[in-house]
Parts: sequence; structure tokens; C-alpha cells
Amino acid sequence: MADVELPGQIRIVDDVPRAFARLVTELTPQSIALSGGELAQRCYAALRREALEWSIVDVFFGDERIVPVESDDSNEGMARRVLLDHVSPRAVHSMVSAGADAYDALVRTSPPIDIVHLGLGPDGHTASLFPGTPAFDERERFVIENGDDLHPYRRLTFTFPAIERAALAVVTVAGEEKREPIRRIRAGEDLPGARIRARQVLWIGDRAALEAD
Repeated sequence: MADVELPGQIRIVDDVPRAFARLVTELTPQSIALSGGELAQRCYAALRREALEWSIVDVFFGDERIVPVESDDSNEGMARRVLLDHVSPRAVHSMVSAGADAYDALVRTSPPIDIVHLGLGPDGHTASLFPGTPAFDERERFVIENGDDLHPYRRLTFTFPAIERAALAVVTVAGEEKREPIRRIRAGEDLPGARIRARQVLWIGDRAALEAD
């Protein structure tokens, strides 16, 4: 099978968190959906140092483990500790407090989100859209409960239709461990990361992750 391009544009940078933070600040979004993970945490720490007009920003979450916000495994908890407790967003829409149905209705009736921040797992998943799970092929709902035996906790997650509504989907990747799932996407495998679509898709990553072999 011939190599294919990653969906969207590619930007190779030396400092992924700094590049992400500067992009968000330049775009002055009115809404953003946050992600989880170690790289996302560094991105949000960098974003905290930028002069963003938070009073106009509605904060959503693209996926979440079904755990208390106080848990070390909560995406919202991480985002609050690193970023949100230190700025003043117009609103923070808690995913786990709302549940799948209410959050689905919220996303469906809200204006399209300006920026959806995504990552990429070693198995090629993005948000909590894991290969072979019901959410992978869900086309009706915007938010669904999902999970598999390979990842701890049940999750709430945006579906691909929810991501597709966004003005911009930003995928941040860094390090050698991301090179293999990206290679598999470029080889044409139908991984979740290969299905990312939005009005604009941008991959921000370092050379270790994004430089082609």
C-alpha cells in the first residue's frame, strides 16, 4: 500500500508546548476543547504563561476518564491544576459531571468549537476513540461512553462527528514513541488518528515524532 499523508497540515517544531500555546493565543478562540496526558499538561502550562483573553473562552473537554475531578487520572483535574484555576474562563464545562447524554446535547447545541486539542496514543487512538470500540464507528452521537480492556477506566469522549464540527483540530505529538503510530497512519492503516477531520487539521510535533523515515 502506498504511503499516505497525515490528515491535515504538519508543523515540525523544536518546542511543541510553546508552539501550541502561541498558536492558541494568536487565534484568540472563544471556545476550546482540552485533552489529557503528559504532553497536554506541558502544553497547558505553556498556555498559562501566554496573554490570552480568557474571559471570552468557553472550555470543553474532548474526552475524560470517569473518575472524580480530584483524581490524578482526571483530565479536567489536570487542566484545572495546571491552567484553569489560574485564569478566568467564561465557563468550564465539566464532562464527567454532566455525563454522556447531557454533554452530547451541550456540544450539539453549542456553536462549533474553535479549537479541539487532540493527542495520539501508541495504538493510534485519539481522544478516547480506541480501535475496535463502538465509538470508533459512531456517526450519530457527538459524545459517547467508551472503553476497552487495554485502557484503564471507562471514558466519555467526543466522537468523530463532534471533532469534524471544529474550526481547527490541533494534534500535538512528541517523542520517538509517537513515531510508530504515525508511521502506521502514513502506511494507510485505518487507525483513529487517520480519521481526524475538521475544517482545518494541524499536527504540531517534533522531529522525533513527525519526520518521515
